[in-house]
Amino acid sequence: MNYMSAVIPVLMAFAISVVLCPIIIPFLRKMKFGQYVREDGPASHLKKAGTPTMGGIIILVSITATSLMYINGNREILPVLFSTVGFGMIGFLDDYIKVVMKRSLGLTPMQKLTLQAVVAGIFVYYYFVKLDYKPEFLLPFTGGIHAGVYISMPVPLFVVFVYFVMLGTVNGTNFTDGLDGLASSVTLLVAVFFTIAAASAESGTVPVTAAAIGSLMGFLLYNVYPASVFMGDTGSLALGGFVSSAAIMIKMPLFIVIAGAVYLIEVLSVIIQVGYFKISGGKRIFKMAPLHHHFEQCGWSEVKIVTVFSIITAIMCLVAFAAM
Repeated sequence: MNYMSAVIPVLMAFAISVVLCPIIIPFLRKMKFGQYVREDGPASHLKKAGTPTMGGIIILVSITATSLMYINGNREILPVLFSTVGFGMIGFLDDYIKVVMKRSLGLTPMQKLTLQAVVAGIFVYYYFVKLDYKPEFLLPFTGGIHAGVYISMPVPLFVVFVYFVMLGTVNGTNFTDGLDGLASSVTLLVAVFFTIAAASAESGTVPVTAAAIGSLMGFLLYNVYPASVFMGDTGSLALGGFVSSAAIMIKMPLFIVIAGAVYLIEVLSVIIQVGYFKISGGKRIFKMAPLHHHFEQCGWSEVKIVTVFSIITAIMCLVAFAAM
């Protein structure tokens, strides 16, 4: 259980991220890759229009550059890195269509789900064929990584389960990315938890999970309120791919529900809002969805919402740690 093995990748990714931000942010501004603000969103967000977006490129490059330094002879890094970059590229395409081609809706929901399913499918192939991993996962609160209860599934059922976990987490992080520093802060804490878990499991994924920590630390310097850059779908989908694939690789996908509780809450708030709107004939439970926008409409500042959601995530990460 060598936690020190995570320190160098964290520092390397942080350094790369910090160096890249002052280079890429002006480039994004020069290329007029500005944030599109939806008309039905909070009025306070209109001032964000034009802020450079697609900053997720910084996260992707810093994670990739760091991970590649450790990938030789370590096959466990590749599927996590592939999922991070793969989902990030889907997000980049979506951002490009919205920002550059001026099509506000970006990829259609079906196009997104299809591309996400392809990336998840390649991940599953590598998991079973290249790594020869078993279709199992750890049950929380059963004794930990080395002595806990592992649930086995028939391969077809496990494949469906993996698809559900990956696509659910990716879209959960996407919904969470709506305030300055929110998705970055929440995912930074989740990445710390899964790095500790990976080190405890003596998994080869430690360098890539540690790289995610460093990249987000560097990115947050420019993403906290008032943000100089937004990650866009490029970043939020990449982070979802990272969290889900890392959790599956160390056989802890159920822990996403605990450590990443904010992702789940954000998704559920949208599902509940849309469902109730249709059933009730136009009534709403929340003032606005996802949930962070509801609190904005209640008068909370962005800083307060991000702080509260981060504290909740920190607490839930501690609960997840106790569960392992």
